[in-house]
Amino acid sequence: MPTLEWRNRREALSAAAKAPLRALREVPELSCGDPDAQNLLVHGDNLDALKALLPFAAGQVKCIYIDPPYNTGSAFEHYDDNLEHSTWLSLLYPRLELLRDFLSEDGSIWISIDDDEQAYLKVMCDEIFGRQNFMGTITWQRAYSPIALAKNLSRSTDFILIYAKNKDYLVWNRLPRTEEANKRYKNLDNDPRGPWKTTDSTAQAGHGTESQFYDFVAPNGKVHHLPPGRCWLYTQKVMARMIAENRVWFGKDGNNVPAIKRFLHEVSSGIVPQTLWLYDEVGHTQEAKKEVLAFSFESVFDTPKPERLVKRILEIATNEGDLVFDSFLGSGTTAAVAHKMHRRWIGVELGDHARTHCAVRLQKVVEGEQGGISKAVNWQGGGGFRFLELGDALFDQAGAVRAEIPWDVLAAHVWWTETRTAFRADPGRPELRSPVLGLHGGAAYALLYNGILKDRRVNGGNVLTRHTLALVREDLARAFPGETPEKLVVFAEWSRLGPETLAAEKIELRQTPYNLKGAR
Repeated sequence: MPTLEWRNRREALSAAAKAPLRALREVPELSCGDPDAQNLLVHGDNLDALKALLPFAAGQVKCIYIDPPYNTGSAFEHYDDNLEHSTWLSLLYPRLELLRDFLSEDGSIWISIDDDEQAYLKVMCDEIFGRQNFMGTITWQRAYSPIALAKNLSRSTDFILIYAKNKDYLVWNRLPRTEEANKRYKNLDNDPRGPWKTTDSTAQAGHGTESQFYDFVAPNGKVHHLPPGRCWLYTQKVMARMIAENRVWFGKDGNNVPAIKRFLHEVSSGIVPQTLWLYDEVGHTQEAKKEVLAFSFESVFDTPKPERLVKRILEIATNEGDLVFDSFLGSGTTAAVAHKMHRRWIGVELGDHARTHCAVRLQKVVEGEQGGISKAVNWQGGGGFRFLELGDALFDQAGAVRAEIPWDVLAAHVWWTETRTAFRADPGRPELRSPVLGLHGGAAYALLYNGILKDRRVNGGNVLTRHTLALVREDLARAFPGETPEKLVVFAEWSRLGPETLAAEKIELRQTPYNLKGAR
């Protein structure tokens, strides 16, 4: 398969692995609404933020929509969109690598791009997501009138590349039928089955069998001959049955070329999405700017996306309760739309506008603002989000775990690096916090760190002793009754149990910090 080559490609391919592991800390004064909300607004560099979020959301995201800088040569106020081409490629590659790991098996990623980088992005995504998982390209009519100052061509369209995590598992929704689409169905013969419209009764000749080539004799005796290169859609026997069932239309006087009747009730499941999205259906850039101005009087982004565009994506790719992710959140449109459509969401934004634009906009959404798609989805407000900042790296320069890193942050990192799945605090365990992380692949995992045993701890609770082992086994039995793991993997500072005891107890000791992946 072809791959792109560019200056510093080798460094770009290793950038995700080299990104530091950092903690996330909440900023309560910028959080809003329900304190238990699972929605996250993260302020910070998205490469570091992706690395920090991965242990908590890997494999959980149903839909990723991103609108990265287009590298158009313009200098935007909120983004440096005048990046040298190879730098742009190096910026995107590691971020897309990490985003792939967030997708669920039936998830998909949608990426907005323009003509300048579309072809390069396609080749890059083929490499990262697999060419076999390419779903298609949406052409979006972003402008409704030509730009008079354009030198040669006034660009009216942008593109959205779509990839599945695994095309074999992907199941998308059809779009709701519109009143305009339904009006195309009439009932010219008062058929009791309701409105219908006609479709072609012929197909390409190359797809036909011998029984599909014949002279068609209509009920009134008129003979209809096949056009060149065509065959009848059905055999004579099937067509005769369909005529008897009043499923073939010959026009009001019976002399028209036969056409097949398709009834409205047979297509009520919805419309298959097409790859051309016109501005009157999903909005345009001027509409998007007005939406942003509704919550901010400061200068707005040059390329915001309208809420109707994101709504269309989420209608196709997600259902209520699914998790949506945007790591180039910009003005907050993806999070706002996901919130109104009752999806869970994570948004990451680097600039100060994470505070001045995104947080402000999403607070208004929680309060029930009526702009954008609010009326279309009957949004009345509710829910909430947590505002998070990137904190310190998990490991210091010497490779030791920083003392201020909380247990659940290190636990999430340990679980992710060992199992490559997202960590869930207290999965089936009692409310009492426990050193047991969970079961995976026949093994149980436990982390003795930072006083997790509380008043039950022995010598600080970070050392594996017979007593701490008994407490771990007690918590394991309580959390997963009836389960007998093949082995117990314990992360601890050190162990008082000898090699013979560890082997007899089927314990693998991983010493912290030395055996923690990511430590120096």
